[in-house]
Parts: sequence; structure tokens; C-alpha cells
Amino acid sequence: MPVITEIEDLKRIYRRRVPKMFYDYCESGSWTEQTFRENSSDFDKLYLRQRVAVDMAGRTTQTKMIDQDVSMPVALAPVGLTGMQHFDGEIKAAKAAGDFGVPYCLSTMSICSIEDVADNTDKPFWMQVYTLKDDDFMQRLFDRAKAAKCSAAVITVDLQMLGQRHKDLKNGLSAPPKLTPKSVANMMTKVQWGLGMLQTKRRFFGNIVGHATGVEDASSLSSWTAEAFDQSLNWDRIREFRKMWDGPLIIKGIIDPRDALEACNVGADAIIVSNHGGRQLDGALSSIRALEQIMDAVGDRIEVHLDSGVRSGQDVLKAVAMGAKGCWIGRAYVYGLGAMGQAGVTKALEVIHKELDVSMALTGHTDIKNVGKDILMIPKDFSDNWK
Repeated sequence: MPVITEIEDLKRIYRRRVPKMFYDYCESGSWTEQTFRENSSDFDKLYLRQRVAVDMAGRTTQTKMIDQDVSMPVALAPVGLTGMQHFDGEIKAAKAAGDFGVPYCLSTMSICSIEDVADNTDKPFWMQVYTLKDDDFMQRLFDRAKAAKCSAAVITVDLQMLGQRHKDLKNGLSAPPKLTPKSVANMMTKVQWGLGMLQTKRRFFGNIVGHATGVEDASSLSSWTAEAFDQSLNWDRIREFRKMWDGPLIIKGIIDPRDALEACNVGADAIIVSNHGGRQLDGALSSIRALEQIMDAVGDRIEVHLDSGVRSGQDVLKAVAMGAKGCWIGRAYVYGLGAMGQAGVTKALEVIHKELDVSMALTGHTDIKNVGKDILMIPKDFSDNWK
């Protein structure tokens, strides 16, 4: 195994090993990609205060996310098409997360089905759902998640319609992907990836094909996805979804304090401050900039997590210092998965954990639960200088 010291090392290997279509799907945002870039670069505007002559022994990054014990305040975010980044990708990511002691969340648009992941793992995982029109499909999706002993559900509320992602359109990335001579030729150069995909029977959207009405194979999937998402979504509709699921519920996709307050009233256990990784409204505020005003708005009424732009343990530390109870990583673990499969996801988690642990110690703390804003130097105009 090459020497891996940072997430960027995994990204470089990932880019070499995975077809361009799927690399671009992961490593892109909508329109000009301003929000995609600033999700990460805005973390750099927060500086850490170093402390010395502090007893650093006996450190712990263990905490809780929605009352579940975690080895560090990190969850693996739901990422569609993960099983195309590496064969059986969702299963491998879930295994790595379970072994490491952090939550894994399966996407509705996964290649491996809920049942596939449940049958091949021994730790509970979380299930993400979109806000779709079909009540029967939604109820059965929640029921399948319950039967698979999923310990929480995540409702994504910021995907009523797709933001335009130029790279995906140019690559023919859709559901299912439209293969072109150019994309096929590129896939043929990724020998290790191709051999892996030949080994598995899981190549289509396992939570949808054979489960959604009229979707019996990949050829009928395209029309279903074009019509399934509910553009008329409102908070009353989200309350209906809440009634379909009686377990812990997280709402993902909050970036405005007004929506955070609405989310408090629908019976959710947590919200995720997220702009969908910069893949929806380009020009929206980065998640880390939006976090402080949302924390001020909701106080302790609901647990707050952060997603979008997290690439290091220092990013996790900064988000926790700003008030988040946990961070969600997507691209960071996908780099590892595409680079090295399950071992790569584990390596990504190890890198983030080490960065978090060492940085926490150097700011004078030995317990992640005690970290607060005192470790940060925050620019005056970071989150509250808007007209």
C-alpha cells in the first residue's frame, strides 16, 4: 500500500483508478461550482488557537450522534451510485464504517439495495430517503429500512429538482448512465475497476429496480426518476413522511435559519446543515458559514450536524467548535473507496481521526465533547455581515 498521510493522497489514486464519468460525478458541483469550492475553502478562514503546557494524555474523540455512540463525531454521508465507484461499494463502505465505530448512511440511489447491505454487514446503518411523490413507494422504503434494522432515517429535503451539473451532462451521467463510445473507451482503461464490476451482480439501482411501480429493469428507470421527485414539497408533506417512520429522524439539506426553525416543528431528532455538497444552488452560502446563524436560531431545540466540504479532521474539529454535534463526509470516503475499496474507506477514517485527535490536543483539549468556540479565531464577517 502506498504511504497515505492525507485525504488528497487517496484522491489522486482514486482519479487514476475510477472511470472519468464517476470521478466527475463525485468531484463536481452545479453551475460555476462556487459553492462547491467554498464549502472547503471557507474552513481555511477559521484559525485554531494553539495551547501549550496542557496535559494531553487520555484523549478521547468518542461522543454521541442522535444518542448513538460513535468513535468520533463523523458519519458517512449518503452518496448515490457508490456501487459504481467500486464494486459492491455500499457494502464495503458500510463494513468499514461499522468496524470503525461511525454511522453509515445508505442512499436511496444506491447500487446495492437496503437488503444487500443488511445481509452483508453486522452493524445497524442509517437510511436516506428522497421526498418522492409515490406514497406507496415511500412507505415501503421506510418499511424495508425498518425490516433491515436501520437505526435512523434521513430525509433529504433539498432535491426537489436537480441543480445543473455540467460535467454530468457532458459525460452522460444519468439514471441509468448513458454510455457513449468515449465513456466506454475510458472505462476500458480502468482495468482493476472493470474486473471488479465483472465480479458483482449489483450494477443497477437496487432500492428502485423491482420495487418502484413500473420499474422492472434499468431501461424503465430513466422515466421513473424524471417524474418521481416532488416539486410541490412543503413542510406538511414532510410531516406526512414523519408519520411513516417511527424511529430517529434526521432532516438533511438545511442552509437557512428559517428552514432550521421549520425543521424543529416536524418531529425530527436532528438536522444536517448542508447545501448538497454544492451540487444544487450554486452561489449559496457554504455550510460552515451558515452553521453559526442556524445554531443561534435553534439553540438546543434540536441536534445539529454539518455536511458539505469536510475533508479533514481539522474541518471536523472546527465544525464541532462552532456547535455541530457531528460531521458528515461524502467525497472524502468515496476517494478512499474508489482508490482501495473497503481498506481505502478505513484509511480515510484513520486519516481524519488522527488529524482530529492531534489537532484537538494541540488546542488544549482531551475530550471532543468539551471543545467550543474558544479554540477558534473567527473573522468578524464570517457569518453575520449580510444585509
